[in-house]
Amino acid sequence: MGKLQQRLSQVQAQIRGFALSCDRDPTEIRLIAVSKTRPVSDIREAWKAGQEAFAENYLQDALQKIPVLQDCDIEWHFIGRIQSNKTRTIAENFSWVHTLASFKHARRLSAQRAESLPPLNVCIQMNLTGEQSKGGIAEKELRPLLEKLADLPHLHLRGLMTMPPAAASISQQHQLFAQLRRLRDDMNQQGHALDTLSMGMSGDMQAAICEGATMVRIGTAIFGSRT
Repeated sequence: MGKLQQRLSQVQAQIRGFALSCDRDPTEIRLIAVSKTRPVSDIREAWKAGQEAFAENYLQDALQKIPVLQDCDIEWHFIGRIQSNKTRTIAENFSWVHTLASFKHARRLSAQRAESLPPLNVCIQMNLTGEQSKGGIAEKELRPLLEKLADLPHLHLRGLMTMPPAAASISQQHQLFAQLRRLRDDMNQQGHALDTLSMGMSGDMQAAICEGATMVRIGTAIFGSRT
């Protein structure tokens, strides 16, 4: 077994262990391998080891990889900032978008999603700390956006996504992830059907899982440090 496969197995074991430690079913948590800046060979190796979902931040890099990996049954997730002039390409090439933060982009993604493809799964990115460097919407903006998204036929609204500040303590990580979970639950009590919490990366995966993450986005712990 190669080093990449070993790291992948270790991450899978960590997810299971963290889930069981907080009385969660490990099968409720999907591992999304963040393959940004990684070569096609690494992605193919991880896929051969059983990893099916991969996430990309940079659209141009992703567009070079996706055609080369067409022989692999990969589920592609977009986790970068959305630009209006790139929505068609995103709609055509990805199964999931985790970073939706405006109705303008939602409308374009829905209109540009091919009829032959299933609806595009989307998560709304929440900026719960007000960081200028991060995308996402404030909590007060969520309900109005959800109501507008209900009328878009080619999007499937799945849930919410967030990222804690890089310097957040473990306690702060838990607080932020718990806030996102409560926000999801509040929206569901108002008639929505959100089933996804995309939260948790290599450095805060344990806190995210214990607070209800259904998707964790892991890059470094699988592929190693970027050079």
